[in-house]
Amino acid sequence: MCTGNKSLNGVVFNVLPNFLFHRVPYLAVARTFEKIEEDSGSALYRDCSVLSVCLSCCSCSEDLLCCVYLCLNQLGPAYMGLELGVGETVLMKAVAQATGRQLDKIKAEAAEKGDLGLVAESSRNNQRMMFQPANLIAGGVFNKLKDIGNMSGNSAMNKKIDIIKGLFVACRFSEARYIVRSLAGKLRIGLAEQSVLSALSQAVCLSPPGQDFPPAVIDAGKGMSAEKQKAWIEEKSLLLKQTYCEMPNYDVIIPVILKEGIDELPKHCKLTPGVPLRPMLAHPTKGVGEVMKRFDEAAFTCEYKYDGERAQIHILENGEVRIFSRNQEDNTTKYPDIISRIHTVKNESVISCVLDTEAVAWDREKKQIQPFQVLITRKRKDVAAADIKVQVCVYAFDLLYLNGESLVKQPLSCRRALLKKSFQEKEGEFVFARAIDSDNTDAIAEFLEQSVRDSCEGLMVKTLEKDATYEIAKRSHNWLKLKKDYLDGVGDTMDLCVIGAYLGKGKRAGTYGGFLLACYDEDNEEFQSVCKIGTGFKDEDLEQHYKFLKEHILPKPRPYYRVDQSTEPDLWLDAVQVWEVKCADLSLSPIYKAGMGLCDPEKGISLRFPRFLRIRDDKKPEEATSGGQVPPLGPSECPRSRPLDLLNVQGSAPWTF
Repeated sequence: MCTGNKSLNGVVFNVLPNFLFHRVPYLAVARTFEKIEEDSGSALYRDCSVLSVCLSCCSCSEDLLCCVYLCLNQLGPAYMGLELGVGETVLMKAVAQATGRQLDKIKAEAAEKGDLGLVAESSRNNQRMMFQPANLIAGGVFNKLKDIGNMSGNSAMNKKIDIIKGLFVACRFSEARYIVRSLAGKLRIGLAEQSVLSALSQAVCLSPPGQDFPPAVIDAGKGMSAEKQKAWIEEKSLLLKQTYCEMPNYDVIIPVILKEGIDELPKHCKLTPGVPLRPMLAHPTKGVGEVMKRFDEAAFTCEYKYDGERAQIHILENGEVRIFSRNQEDNTTKYPDIISRIHTVKNESVISCVLDTEAVAWDREKKQIQPFQVLITRKRKDVAAADIKVQVCVYAFDLLYLNGESLVKQPLSCRRALLKKSFQEKEGEFVFARAIDSDNTDAIAEFLEQSVRDSCEGLMVKTLEKDATYEIAKRSHNWLKLKKDYLDGVGDTMDLCVIGAYLGKGKRAGTYGGFLLACYDEDNEEFQSVCKIGTGFKDEDLEQHYKFLKEHILPKPRPYYRVDQSTEPDLWLDAVQVWEVKCADLSLSPIYKAGMGLCDPEKGISLRFPRFLRIRDDKKPEEATSGGQVPPLGPSECPRSRPLDLLNVQGSAPWTF
């Protein structure tokens, strides 16, 4: 039973309708989204507290699973690749047909508001009906969305419109806004998956298995002080997050939570071939000297950093081979050539395994690596082996699972030895990452230069024994990347999100002449401004950016954008695209918000003379460089007080927008 007002950790709001129910109304979910969108407080605390109230009202596994997927705007695990496939034009047609409004008026209002969800909500609120359809249930909405995602064929689009219209006429209050946004592929409330996981653990801790929903708040933690209860919930949350890293599938996790409890998750949800892990990532570093300082007395190895695409190769017990990207996307049909060769390079003793590798474009005639730009010309799905023009070589550097045993807790030295024992190299097809184990500064510097000559990006430096486990989904200081950019003193590239645009002038008139970029702060789940950028663009780049970004204009900035008024762009943009950017230096800045307080209590970090390199289609906005990574050496070694002279920067030729 759920009723009116709920209170949790001091957060009180009327999120649920004041009546009894056995299934969760979609209105409860919509009002939860509304509260999260409206509140501009601390994102992580806000999202967990508000969302946990809604999740605690789920009376069965099906309700909870549907609500979690609705919050994540997913139809299932990422690696399943199930997408809604509903374009904005189709959504507009459905809204127009369901409300009796003219399509051109819907389009005009959507262009003015920058949000079709708000248009749908106002259109529905102004509509009067003789008979009100049954209220929407969260599980019912999710199943309808899933039906839309599964539809294909010639008549699929009309069937999708019919389902959307059926949902739309039953909407009340803000339900239409979020149903349309879900269909469009973005909720626009800034709710990150880490918040959903924290809220889920909090809801389950306060509603342990076997108790009626919703329980009296703090039943499970009865007798604990507020501080102890908070620490207890954080401990359970960490356990859930660690489990999710190994088994990123809520269809598996949630039934176990409700039946057995969070503490039993590690026994039932383990690393499994066929279910992709989120890869371990590396921290940037400024040079060989810093590597020596970081690792001090710890033994480490230096591997080539290949300029390709992360490929997590799974061999299942039945012999099936699956390949996943760094974002857990199923790339199996993209690489039939890798699949055909993988059984020829593994030893007979290998029944099942999970490999971490890099797929790199390879020139068979010249026997050399080709640039990443060549690799991305390959077709992305349903590739026929006979049609392959760009060949790839697989460079294997880690073994995470072997014959029923997870290896992620084993040190890298052990994992690497098992990798070389279990697989055989084959030139141009399957090769172990080239590496040296040395603590000699000159030897490492020479190896770095050799990696550049061999068409690689630089080196990956990893501990071998001490703190050398595989840290799933983490950017660890036990893996450092030493890129070729350091050879000319420029520093590491950064992956930043576009959140604003400045109208072009002169020869850039009619396009965007400059852009406002931001890094992503995981702790506060917000995008923090880090620089303006106007260089590195070809004419075709600017045209491409204009065509893509004009579809993502916002009427006002998101509440989770941290930006100074002095850098306000002409147009705000939804954070949907990540760019790789190179810069000349870092600077302390009073107007940019990245890493605010890390080096100076009142200043953030900005980039000096940033230059656009390329779009990172393989990264989601939440995977952009974090605020803590912008000052690569940490607070004690941040750039000294070198205020960014914006007037000088904007006055230079490249900054004439």
